[in-house]
Amino acid sequence: MPNKLQCEQPQDEMKRDEREALNYRIRKQVIDALGKPADLRNVQVLKVWDNHYRVNVIVGMNAAAIRIANSYLLEVGSDGSVIAASPKITKQY
Repeated sequence: MPNKLQCEQPQDEMKRDEREALNYRIRKQVIDALGKPADLRNVQVLKVWDNHYRVNVIVGMNAAAIRIANSYLLEVGSDGSVIAASPKITKQY
């Protein structure tokens, strides 16, 4: 008989997959609105609370030059669409 943890793993994986898909949608919208920096390293998506996320656009030509070029606090709808951004995301690249 499986233990409680083994029974819960598939649900946790499904939630993780859904979370990764949501993070991907958020990243894509930010980069589409901002433009893609030539030295883009990562777009970090962090859930702050409920439907609010901190998104950091990390750039750098090498490990010694990595920095956060842009940072936004986003309100996101249940479908992953960005409702509001602070500061407003404008085309930069």
